[in-house]
Amino acid sequence: MRKIIFTLSLVVSMVSVLMAQEDNKAIGLRLGSGFGGGAEISYQQPLSKDNRMELDLGLNSWGFGLNGVYQWVWDLSDLADGFNWYAGVGAGVGSYNFNYGNNIHGPSDFSLGVLGQVGIEYRFEIPLTLSLDYRPGIYLVPSFNGSYDGICIGARYRF
Repeated sequence: MRKIIFTLSLVVSMVSVLMAQEDNKAIGLRLGSGFGGGAEISYQQPLSKDNRMELDLGLNSWGFGLNGVYQWVWDLSDLADGFNWYAGVGAGVGSYNFNYGNNIHGPSDFSLGVLGQVGIEYRFEIPLTLSLDYRPGIYLVPSFNGSYDGICIGARYRF
């Protein structure tokens, strides 16, 4: 019972922190390769001035991937106004069914992995941010062992 109460209070605390931040949220797309496939719906939630959480949902013909990355953000205004770079760590979950025609070359699998991310972004004066990032990851679930990496271009609307 204590574990349930602790978990519930932790979730409520995290939601409260997320809801307290009202500016610089962003939603958009990440295009490229990665855990979820060729395109991901991307949402960024600021946690403080220098930290944020990014959630990405990728859907493709094989299944889906959901990634969460905690990011540290650094100002690169010395390079030019509007530039930032960021790095982060996180986790990804997914479900995949590699069905090629009538032959199944692998069972439906649940995957769980850890990932890292490093990238650069440019924040326009209009509410648009463009980014370029690299995200390597390692699957931990034995039924779908392996690693992956991908370079993605992102476009997000800030609100």
